[in-house]
Amino acid sequence: MAGLPHGGILINRQDFDKDVGDIPCSIPIDRVSLSDLELIANGTYSPLTGFIDEENYHSVVEHMRLANGLAWTIPITLPVKEAVANRVSAGDLVKLAYHGTVFGTLKITGKFRPNKKWEAEHVYLTTDLEHPGVKRLFDRGDIYLSGPVELIRRSERPEEYSGDFLDPAQTRQLFDQKEWRTIVGFQTRNPIHRAHEYIQKTALETTDGLFINPLVGETKKDDIPGDIRMRSYHVLIDNYYVKDRTAFAVFPAAMRYAGPREAVFHAICRKNFGCTHFIVGRDHAGVKNYYGTYDAQKIFSTFTRDELDIQILFFENSYYCQRCGGMASNKTCPHSASFHVALSGTKVREMLRTGVRPPETFSRPEVVNTLIEGLSEKKRNSETIQH
Repeated sequence: MAGLPHGGILINRQDFDKDVGDIPCSIPIDRVSLSDLELIANGTYSPLTGFIDEENYHSVVEHMRLANGLAWTIPITLPVKEAVANRVSAGDLVKLAYHGTVFGTLKITGKFRPNKKWEAEHVYLTTDLEHPGVKRLFDRGDIYLSGPVELIRRSERPEEYSGDFLDPAQTRQLFDQKEWRTIVGFQTRNPIHRAHEYIQKTALETTDGLFINPLVGETKKDDIPGDIRMRSYHVLIDNYYVKDRTAFAVFPAAMRYAGPREAVFHAICRKNFGCTHFIVGRDHAGVKNYYGTYDAQKIFSTFTRDELDIQILFFENSYYCQRCGGMASNKTCPHSASFHVALSGTKVREMLRTGVRPPETFSRPEVVNTLIEGLSEKKRNSETIQH
């Protein structure tokens, strides 16, 4: 049975029958804020009820905790342009619109100008604009609005995969129906390759169920698009996973690429989905070489087990050993690195982009076929539009 959500209560700020016609002011939000709005409202970001205020912002950035002391590592803020901020004041109820469509409301409790350089240094451990999370931070609005939100409309979801979008209340109900007492969550923004499959199934040996929960929100341009990855996940699960022991739903959050801090944040979100365990690998939520080896695991020593109340399963870097004839890690394989085929999402993406077919030691052939077909189809569609 799933444990309590973070903070003790699963937040629900959704009201799809709400009439907002009499609210005169509407402010534009970007895709990241739209996904944050939805995830606050459906309880994935419990205990948050809205975009955080200045006190909580400073506490999260500096201490990795909300002002009340509860563990929280990523500041969930609502950046707007200065001209927009000048139109609103504390106490105003405003509509939140993405590309002209209203998705929710915000009761403004405050607005403040953040120190983005300070935020980048603490959250991303760098101010380098080559870092995708840092670049996005500086590209977004310079004023943060805070206050509780309500979601009145969900963002558009691909009809083919509409059943893959589950709120935390739904995943908790699903786990209860399956009578799983222990559930291990797995996060990825990449196609699932052999190393992923190896650590997932190793973790499943000691838990009742596996919850594959890939991130399909805003990612950097060279990441494989979410719709193509979703096809590959289904193909893999249908052919190689035990149905009664596997659950699948997507995590429609934006990727921050915040390395260690995002690893903790991802664990908290999966706790809210109902997971009792969470897998953290060598370079969770990392990008390029901005974070040290296993920093994403070391950060968990900053928090007590009671603070997070989810058991973290740390995994070593896995690889295919040609001598062993299968997947292994330094804990299980005695052979030299010359026998090891290193696996990574980055390497798979590079191979696919350059038209090289990853070998079966990297990925299952069904997964590779699905990715190649999906990327080829997207390329053809793009060329058709250009012409």
